Amino acid sequence: MTTATHSTLFPQVPDTADAVLDGLDPEQREVATALHGAVCVLAGAGTGKTRAITHRIAYGVRAGILQPSSVLAVTFTNRAAGEMRGRLRQLGAGGVQARTFHSAALRQLQYFWPKAVGGSLPRIIDRKVQLVADAAAACRIRLDRGELRDVTGEIEWCKVTQTIPADYAAAAAKAGREAPRDPAEIAQVYGTYEDLKRDRAVIDFEDVLLLTVAILQDRHDIAEQVRSQYQHFVVDEYQDVSPLQQRLLELWLGERDSLCVVGDASQTIYSFTGATPDHLLDFRTRHPGATVVKLVRDYRSSPQVVHLANGLLAQARGRAAEHRLELISQRGPGPEPVYAEYTDEPAEAEGAARRIRDLIATGVPAAEIAILFRTNSQSEIYEQALADAGVPYQLRGAERFFDRPEVRKAGAALRAAARFGGNDSLLDDTVDLPSQVRAVLSGEGWTSRPPAGSGAVRERWESLAALANLAQDFAAAKAGATLGDLVAELDERASAQHAPTVQGVTLASLHSAKGLEWDVVFLVGVAEGMMPITYAKTDEQIEEERRLLYVGVTRAREHLCVSWALSRSPGGRPNRRPSRFLDGLRPGSVATAGRGGGGGAGGIERGIGSSGGTLVRRTSRTPARCRVCGRTLTDAGEMKLMRCEACPSDMDEGLYERLREWRAVQAQRSGQPAFCVFTDKTLMAIAETVPEDERELARIPGVGVRKLNRFGTDVLAICAGQELGGDDEGD
Repeated sequence: MTTATHSTLFPQVPDTADAVLDGLDPEQREVATALHGAVCVLAGAGTGKTRAITHRIAYGVRAGILQPSSVLAVTFTNRAAGEMRGRLRQLGAGGVQARTFHSAALRQLQYFWPKAVGGSLPRIIDRKVQLVADAAAACRIRLDRGELRDVTGEIEWCKVTQTIPADYAAAAAKAGREAPRDPAEIAQVYGTYEDLKRDRAVIDFEDVLLLTVAILQDRHDIAEQVRSQYQHFVVDEYQDVSPLQQRLLELWLGERDSLCVVGDASQTIYSFTGATPDHLLDFRTRHPGATVVKLVRDYRSSPQVVHLANGLLAQARGRAAEHRLELISQRGPGPEPVYAEYTDEPAEAEGAARRIRDLIATGVPAAEIAILFRTNSQSEIYEQALADAGVPYQLRGAERFFDRPEVRKAGAALRAAARFGGNDSLLDDTVDLPSQVRAVLSGEGWTSRPPAGSGAVRERWESLAALANLAQDFAAAKAGATLGDLVAELDERASAQHAPTVQGVTLASLHSAKGLEWDVVFLVGVAEGMMPITYAKTDEQIEEERRLLYVGVTRAREHLCVSWALSRSPGGRPNRRPSRFLDGLRPGSVATAGRGGGGGAGGIERGIGSSGGTLVRRTSRTPARCRVCGRTLTDAGEMKLMRCEACPSDMDEGLYERLREWRAVQAQRSGQPAFCVFTDKTLMAIAETVPEDERELARIPGVGVRKLNRFGTDVLAICAGQELGGDDEGD
């Protein structure tokens, strides 16, 4: 852990507003002090974005610029909102509202409903699945459990993208969605679902946002009341905003621009829910006067992990790739990522379990290790391998394999077939154990070919396919095994996996790992067909798969192992190959065609209108390097000088002294310490570069736009050898 991203468990509340800024790096400090106008923070993985925005709010509150009750900070999960509230309290900024979009909207809806509509707010249904089932039944459309879940997901997508039933088919086709049923049927179910809600006087989760938007659009008096309450907005994970959430945010804002958004287009991995990075990427277009700050100092991962992460994005294509951030690790060197190839999936799982067991033996806590995979169906083989190795584990974001409804139901069917198989017509034509199991599973919905799409139907199929594969492997290992033997094996496996979970190795899908980090990460199954997943067909879908792998890589602090298997089962045909995303990155591979560029180092861009109509940029496209020897600079002092401390200086000593004398006068007039005007390192950098205009001066680290506006004229005059007027205070 580093001081830039983590604090002690019970830190001391800073004594003053300025103390809130202690420990922030230059870009984080720019975020924290940019309290006026629109601000867009492009924050790479591990760069301390939450730290930057919480310190920004706290600094504004502690300095008296922001009233706590007038600030609304919005994020996407209750966990993240709770963490933000906790950090703000630790910084002495209690009273700030930190909520999810839905929580904030529900609070407003409950308050204004009697005034806007009358009566009490309708009941919010906890789960819409039953209502969707009722709607399907009313339409005489039969949906199994998986299809029901997928159609429910389609209805949710429609609502967050503000798509009405009549437009579903066209909207789904335009978005490239794989509809789980005929689009006309889904549109029919969707329309009937909405009718049933009205008849039963209930609303759903998405209606909370829709109704809040409707009230704020129709009732200007209520909109103004909300805007008078909340005058400053902060939105985290802005790349995940849906069109509906963006509309609500616009209504909260009105004509104002007191908005700070934080996000990373390279971590957009939830487009299937309606999330889009377009609002983040178009922010400067909508707010021409915005300040844009890029956070690229990675405090989480070692240089070796960061190098791989940067390499992944360097080959990316598309709009998000054009705005990628090139991370610069702030940690000491670590081990190189390990690339491991195995003959089959069981060998891959056993190899990971062995490595983990050895790491734990050397003192690495099990809780600091994670195995990350593309789909939840991959978890079972790793659960078993860890259990066999005596390694405790916990599942995150997924049910334990044997706790999944389809697995429990299939187990019951297999148990019944083992007991009464002689009377089961399904088994009449079966000749061996694997065919018996496939026959039983076919009655549960399993087919020899996977279904199209990526929703619950696919996940259900993968769970059943895992059982079919297990039967195949079990029969190969134990000649003459019966269906009863397999059932006993399944029971033993289920009971053996009741391991302690608190201090266990984390098993998680890549999607559920977002926002988390571990010392050691195993990325498994990184082969074509799984990464990218087979149903990712379009360029946009392929690039989202690449971003998903990028998220996985950037979860690792120090140790990273990337592995794949050449075949599914022992003795299988080795026809798999490592993921195309690793081409040119793993040893012995050749890079595929991609498009670099679009990355950038940390910096600040000020928009037109933010300071007298002048556009001032201070940003670079490469890591900071010494202008003498070319070495990459990581030390803050050296970065201000733009050279290594040991490299020779070409500083104009006379200019440096004149700058120091001028600084002393400014400090005395403002009643501040001299370093608050400019630090010694900044003055040295000015005396070495001798800038001739504002743009050259703005490129020097330590010269922000605020100081440029206040002191720029004086400094440039001194650099030009001019005498300053006695009454000029540099304002």
